Amino acid sequence: MKIGIIGTGNIGGTLTRRLTKLGHEVAIANSRGPESLKELATETGARACTVKDAVRGAELIVITIPQKNIPNLPSDLFDEVPEDTVVIDTGNYYPKQRDGKIKEIEDGLPESRFVEQKLGRHVVKVFNNIYAKHLLERGVPAGTKGRIALPVAGDDVAAKDKVLRLVDQLGFDGVDVGGLDESWRQQPGTPCYGADFDIRGLREALQQASPIRTEDWRN
Repeated sequence: MKIGIIGTGNIGGTLTRRLTKLGHEVAIANSRGPESLKELATETGARACTVKDAVRGAELIVITIPQKNIPNLPSDLFDEVPEDTVVIDTGNYYPKQRDGKIKEIEDGLPESRFVEQKLGRHVVKVFNNIYAKHLLERGVPAGTKGRIALPVAGDDVAAKDKVLRLVDQLGFDGVDVGGLDESWRQQPGTPCYGADFDIRGLREALQQASPIRTEDWRN
């Protein structure tokens, strides 16, 4: 599959390493330009390019940049991208730690709904609650006891099914959280954030989640 990844931090770099090893054709981009990605490209075989080139021809696009930088993406980024192209959002809102205040999220808008509105495209939220090191190292074959489960939220059923298959390919069990309005159940401060639950444990954690952001995750 042709995959474009925008953002090459902890999660973006990890997905680049994992997905290229699985045989996917990966294009990577960041805000600093292709020259800054030579090392990762050489290591993984991914193609370093501009942000616009990363989405061109991609069957699946991963947006994995700070929430505060989402509005800075080119306004025409998706103009030539087919409507059925799957877009993944891996982001989290870190108001005190990184992002500053984003009013819409502070007022209760789910993080990925904010991203969706800024991009003008449906997104599927996944890979936001797991540590990058665990995403890199702890994928195991289907049926393995204790296999880590990852929450997946989104409104587009076909897109979500494609993402669930990719999660399985990476060595994790995907759990359908529901529509994007339910994605708050996997955001920072909830029981599943940073926790390596199996399917049963993750479902219990999702049910125990509260939509009220805790003090550490508000500005």
